[in-house]
This record gives sequence, structure tokens and C-alpha cells, in this order.
Amino acid sequence: MISAGEAREGAIRRLLGVAARIDRWAPGITALRHYDRADLPADLRAGVAVAAVAIPVGIAYSELAGFRPEYGLYACFVPPLVYAVFGSSRQMIVGPDAATCAVLAAAVTPLAAGDPVRYAALAGMLTLLAGLICLLASLLRLGTMADFLSKPILVGLLNGIALTIVLGQLGKLTGIPLQSQGLVLALEAVRRASEAVPITVGIGLAALLVVGLLPRLFPALPAGIVAMALAASAVALLGLDRIGLATLGPVPGGLPHFAFPKAGLADISDLLPNAAALALVSYASLIFSAQSFAAKNGYEVDADQEFAALGASNLAAALSQTFAISGADSRTAVADANGSRTQLTGLIAAAIVGVVLLVFTAPLRYVPLAALGAVLVFAGLSLIDVKTLRLVWRADRVEAAISVLATFGVVGLGITKGVLFAVVLALLRFIQLTARPSMDRLGSVDGLPGFHALRRHKTARPVSGLVILRFNAPLVFFNAGHFRKELLAEVAAAPAPLKAVVIDLLPITRIDVSGLFTLRDIADALARRGVRLVGAGRATEWGHWLGERGFDVPAVEIFPTLRGAVRAFRSKNPDDQAGKATVVEDALAPSLSGPRGGNHD
Repeated sequence: MISAGEAREGAIRRLLGVAARIDRWAPGITALRHYDRADLPADLRAGVAVAAVAIPVGIAYSELAGFRPEYGLYACFVPPLVYAVFGSSRQMIVGPDAATCAVLAAAVTPLAAGDPVRYAALAGMLTLLAGLICLLASLLRLGTMADFLSKPILVGLLNGIALTIVLGQLGKLTGIPLQSQGLVLALEAVRRASEAVPITVGIGLAALLVVGLLPRLFPALPAGIVAMALAASAVALLGLDRIGLATLGPVPGGLPHFAFPKAGLADISDLLPNAAALALVSYASLIFSAQSFAAKNGYEVDADQEFAALGASNLAAALSQTFAISGADSRTAVADANGSRTQLTGLIAAAIVGVVLLVFTAPLRYVPLAALGAVLVFAGLSLIDVKTLRLVWRADRVEAAISVLATFGVVGLGITKGVLFAVVLALLRFIQLTARPSMDRLGSVDGLPGFHALRRHKTARPVSGLVILRFNAPLVFFNAGHFRKELLAEVAAAPAPLKAVVIDLLPITRIDVSGLFTLRDIADALARRGVRLVGAGRATEWGHWLGERGFDVPAVEIFPTLRGAVRAFRSKNPDDQAGKATVVEDALAPSLSGPRGGNHD
């Protein structure tokens, strides 16, 4: 029979187990349970500031995503509540994002064929699928997937999306019903400039001035909401909507109704590739912002948990009949600037948006589309990162060219195909870097211990009778041919007589079967010339590589260090030295994680 004490201990263990699972899957709940009331004033101030920015941006982005204004407010209300529970970032604000909305619209518009009901159903299903992909990625611990897009490619991708957004607002700012896409759209706007509606152009320019100048003159004021309020006031007072100015029209009030997206199963196959692209873009946007603000404020975020939080937030968005969301870097920056401390900031901002949905939607009917276009133009321009592109150009012009190519891929091919194009660029760049790694010939430098790359040291001298090489990558199937070619080229260029080729094995962290065959073939080819193939370092791992595969490369000798290999082949009897080296290597085998026996760069 279980005693009362044992029962209590069992109950405590079960509670601790539940608490641990909550900490793992819902870190926001744990943070709020231990909330410090001293943080409340800062979180409250930040929440109000975020809401002031989120309301006009949400309305503008709903237009970009192809939805009515209230759906943009839904996206600023429901998903942030979910993210506050599941997100690992204390400050991240989620909601409508320019890049995510543009990807969604580009994916769904061709499939909807002008049917608004079908458009909403497809957008909801696309958002749902993107959320499920994010959850699956979290379970598979693919949180580092965004690292696959290099910084230059990501900058090029976002620059392309930004240009697409800006070009897409030309119709709203001019009142011209433009039909083209990408750069052709700009040409069409120029060609049809005579069709521009003067009142629309005037309101658009005025809104652009407000959004552009207000942050410089009065940084504390939310420029977007001020521009929209002034434009709406002008419409209401002057009746501009009756003389050709397009406005939002009536905006229904009330909170969203929850329902499953009404797309058919047949649509899923068409939507899945777009959902993967949407998940990748939205996650990349979120994780980079979350990590940046975490580093600035001295805390950590869990990349896999952020995938789960984004997935849950997008599921909530789909079920609340709105569209895909991502990390909102501009609103997160506003939160940070106003002293945000915890997840409560996002909850406060969402609550304010909920109040607006319940009480204050009536005045939104007067907001001109031209004012929304102005807000989106500046949102797009804020995504363009010329500064980083300049830095990339200075560091590596090939990477800069790839970044520009990604930009024009998005603008020229459209956003969905452009994202896939950027992924292909990333794959090609990865293959190019890993399939053709550098190989350095090493030599000695007076006054410096160890062995050093000849191409980096003008005073470095090759070791007489030896070719010492460092291959800066694992030796595997896709670079084995390159390794063979470079090694034999160095041998051909070396002066005679040549005793041995010494390979520094420390940078070669892995050798696959193709690499072993390549080494055996090279050893045989060198042996026919009277030259021996020698390795330095990783003797124990070398034995494991061979033993696990039942492979024999008898012509390759292994020494504990480069210095030991060089000393052996400067002596009269290298065979004896090699045998001694093997014994020494076995004695040193417990530590194979770093360089031994001298420096070499």
C-alpha cells in the first residue's frame, strides 16, 4: 500500500514532468508565470507603440496579400497571441510581413483566377500547409535550415521582394489599372502615365511625404497611422471619394470567426511547393530578426522552437481566416526602442488591435488606397539593404554578383519562382565551394614554428625533396577528383628529386569511400615514380576509417605530426622513422581533436 508521503512525492514528480513539458513546448507560459511586475510599465509602453504601427501596416499588408482590411487586423490579433505562448524570443512581434504577403499573393493569384472566394480558401490552405511544414521542420530539428541561404543570397532575395512590392504600388499611387508584373509593370506605368488620376496622384504624393519626413521630424509619432489618418480626414471632409479617389470602403467590425480553409484536396499538390517557399521565406525573416534582437539584449533563442512557434502562429492565422505571417522586424524594432522586456508586449499590442476591431473600424472606410500604397512603398524600401550589398562587394565580388542575380531573379521571374531560383543559387554556390576547396602547399618560414602556406608568406620556402600539402575540406566523392588533380599538379611542378608527398590530415575531417580509392590510386601513381605518399595527424581516425570499411591503403604512411614526417624523410632511413611514428601516434591517440606538434597556417 502506498503511503501518503509516497503519493505526495509521485504527484510532485508528475507536476514537475508537466512543467518541464510546458517549458519545452510553451516557453511563453513559463515566462508569464514568473513575470516580474517591474517590467510592466516598459512592456505597456512598448505594446501601445507596437499597436500604433501594427494597425496601419496590417491594413496595408492585407491589401498586398489580396485581402480586405479587416483580415490584416485579424493577422495582427490572433497570431501574436499564439506566438507569445510558443515563441522563445522575449521581444519578437509577429504579424503581416511584406515578403510573406508578396509570396502568398504571387502563389495564389494565378490559381484563384479572379474568384475572391476561391482566393481566400486557397490562401487559407496555403497558410495552413506552411504552418504544418514549420511544425514538421521543428520536430525534425531543422532550425538551422535558414542558414542554408547565405547572407548575400538572402539580401538579394529580400531586395528583389522589396523592389517587387514597390513596383506593385504604382497602380495605387497613380490610379492606373496596371496589368503587368515586375520591371514590365514600370514600363507600362510610364507608357500609360496620361491615364493617371490627378487626385489619386496628389494624395499618394502627400502620403509619401508624410511617411518619409515624419520619422525625421517627430520620431515618436507613428508615421503610417498619421498618414492614413490625415488622408482619411481629407476624404471625409472634402468628399474626395465622390470625385474618383479609391478608398477602402466599409470595414466590418468584430473579432474573427474560426473555420477550416475550404480548399479541396486537389489543390494541395499545387500549393505544396508554394507552401515550402512561404515557410522558408517567413522562417528566414523571423529567425534572423529574433537572433539579432536576442544578441543585442543578451539572451538566447531556440531556432527549432521558433520553427514550432511560427508553425503554430500560421495554423492560428489559417483557422482565423487570415493569411500567413512572419517575424515583423519593424514592429519588433519599435518594441525594442520602447523598452520591451517580455512577451507581454505582444499580448498588449494584440489586445489593442482587438479593441480596434470591436469599436473603431468605421473610420477606416475613408482611408485612400493611395495612402496604403505610400505605406507599402516605404515598407518595401525599408527591406532594401544597399549597405550590406556594398560590404559584400568589397569582400567578394562573386558573392555580390550572386546577390544581384537573386534580386533580378525575383523581379524577373516573380516572387515564388524567384525564391526557388534563390534556393538553386544557394545549392550551386554550396557545390562550387565544397567541390573546389583550396589546397595549400606548405613550407617553412624563418622565425615561425611549424609549416605555413607558401602563397600567404612571401618569405616561406618549400622543404627540399618534399611536397607538403593541406587540403581545406573533407575528402569525399564530389571533390576527390579535384584533390587528385591539384595534388598531381603540385608534384609535377616540384623540382626533382622528390622523396615524398606529405598531406596534413588535420583539416580533412572525413574521408569517404571515394576519397579512399582516390588516395590509393594516387599512392600507386606516386610509387611508380619512386615517390611516397605520407599523412600527418589523425592516425587513430585513419585506422578507424580503414577498419570500418575493410579497406587497405598499404602505400600510405601516417606520422603523428608534420614535423615528424619531415624529420623522417630528412633522415637516412624513413621506414624506421615511420614505424616509430606509428608507435608514438598510438600513445597520443586519446587526443585527436586539434593540432599537435607545432603550428601551421
